[in-house]
Amino acid sequence: MKLPAKGKASLLLLTAAGLTFQAASASDLPAPSRHSSLASPPTTTTTTNLAGKVGALMDGVMRSSRAVSTVAITVVDYEFSLRGLSRDSEEYLRKLSEVHSRSAKRILELCEANKGFYVKAGQFVAAIRQVPEEYVSTLSSLHDKAVPCPFKAIRDVLINNFGQDLSCIFCSFDEVPIAAASIAQVHRAVLKDSREVAVKVQYPGLDRQMKLDTMIMSFLSKSITWLFPEYRFDWLVGEFVKAISLELDFIQEGKNAERTAKNFIFNDKVKVPKIVWELTTSQVLTMEFCRGSKVDDLEYMEKMGIDPTKVARTLVEVFAEMIFVHGFVHGDPHPGNILVSPEGKAGFSLVILDHGIYKQLDEQFRMDYCQLWKALILSDSARVQQLSERFGVGKYSRYFPLILTGRTIDSKSALGEAMSVEEKRMLKKDLKSLRMEDVSSFMEALPPDFLIVLRADGLLRAINRKLRASQRVRLLTYARFAIYGLFQEPTSQSGQNRRGLWGRERGKEEAMRKD
Repeated sequence: MKLPAKGKASLLLLTAAGLTFQAASASDLPAPSRHSSLASPPTTTTTTNLAGKVGALMDGVMRSSRAVSTVAITVVDYEFSLRGLSRDSEEYLRKLSEVHSRSAKRILELCEANKGFYVKAGQFVAAIRQVPEEYVSTLSSLHDKAVPCPFKAIRDVLINNFGQDLSCIFCSFDEVPIAAASIAQVHRAVLKDSREVAVKVQYPGLDRQMKLDTMIMSFLSKSITWLFPEYRFDWLVGEFVKAISLELDFIQEGKNAERTAKNFIFNDKVKVPKIVWELTTSQVLTMEFCRGSKVDDLEYMEKMGIDPTKVARTLVEVFAEMIFVHGFVHGDPHPGNILVSPEGKAGFSLVILDHGIYKQLDEQFRMDYCQLWKALILSDSARVQQLSERFGVGKYSRYFPLILTGRTIDSKSALGEAMSVEEKRMLKKDLKSLRMEDVSSFMEALPPDFLIVLRADGLLRAINRKLRASQRVRLLTYARFAIYGLFQEPTSQSGQNRRGLWGRERGKEEAMRKD
C-alpha cells in the first residue's frame, strides 16, 4: 500500500524520534552544544553528571528533531509540488527548480542551527557539483559560517592534552581565534623560544557527537531513498563519514602535511606550515604561523600587487600535480584552507592548510584517470567509453566529458573553447532527458577515488571563477599534468623519489620559462 505524503512524513518523524531518543540516551555526550555546551569541565559530583547527561540527551533530541522535521517538510513539499506533472514538461522542470531552492534554504537553516557536523555536511554537499545547482549555490555560504568556541573550553582542551598550564609553554596566547571552523579553531601564539605558531584546537566531545549526528544523517538518507527511489544519497553520507573521521585525527593531519611538503619541496610557490610535533596530539595541532589572506581575496591581492590570474594558474597546477602525479590529494581545498602570501620568489606563494582530509589514490585509478584526460584531449570517444566501463559507469560515458570539460563527447570544439550553437542546443536537449535517478546511479557507481577528485575539482572551479580565470586555464593545465602523470612510476618509496626528481626538473623548466 502506498502511503500519502503526510503518512510518509509522520512515519518518518515517529521512527526517527524513537531512534534519536534511544541513541541519545545510550550516548555519553557532553553537556548541551552550540559549542558553549562543550565548555563545561568534567565534574565528579553525581548531580552534575546527571545534569550533564540529561542536557546531552535533550541536546541530541533537539538537534536530531530539527533534522528529521526539516526532511519531513521537504518530503511533503516535493510530493505535493510535483504531483500530477509530466516529467517531460517545462512546468515540471520549473516546479522542480523551485522546490530544490526552497529545500536548499531549509537545509541551510538546519546546518546553521545545529552547527558542528551539520555545517561540515552542508559544505561537503556544496562541493559535489553533481547535486542540483540550487543546493550547491545555497549551501556554499556555509564555508564562511562558524561560531567560535568559548576560550575556557579551548583552554581546558589544551591543558588536558599538554598536562600543564599554558603559561609554562607559551610567552603569549591570543584568546580570540584567528579562524574558526565546524570542528576546530585556530589561535596565534608565541612559544618560549620566540617562535610564532598557530595552534589548532579541536572542540571537545566531537567523537561522541559525531556518532549521533552521522547515524541520523544515514537514517534520513535511507528514508529519502525509500520515499523517492530516484534520490539516493547513501553514497554521499558514506563518503562524508569517512572524510570526517579522518579529519578528527590531528596526528594524521600532521603526517599528511609533512608528506605534502615533501612532494612540493622543489616548488617555491607552495608553502606548507612546519609541524611542531612536541606540541601536537590527536586533538591539538601546533604548526608554524604563516601570514596571508584567503586565496580568493581579490582586494588583498590588489593591495599587495599580486596578479589573480597567476594565482589561479598556480593553484590549478598544484592540485593537478597532486591528482595526476603524486596521487595524494587534498580533499577540502576551499578558500579558507588556502592562503595567498606576498612572500616568495614569484612575488607570491600559496600556503596550503588543513591537511586532515586526504586521499591516496589507487595507482590503477590514477593511471586510468590520466588516460581519461588524454582521451578527452584527443576527442577519442571510443577510449572514453572503454575507460568509463573500467570506472563502472559505461552506460553514462557520454557525461564524463560534460562533467570534466563542460562539452559533449561528440563536440568538435578544441579543449577549453566554447561549444558551437548547435552543440549547445543538442546538449540542452540531452540534459532535459536526464533524470535524477540517472545522476544517482552514476554517482553510486563511481569508485570512491573519483568522488574525492570531483569534490576537489568542484572547489577549485569555484575559486577560479572568483579569481576571474578562464576555464581554459584549468582544462589545459589538467591536460598537461595528465600527460606528465602517465610517465610516473607507481606509488612506492622509489616512485616518490622519482616524483621528487620530476619536481626538480619541473623547477628547472619554470626557471627557463621565466628567463
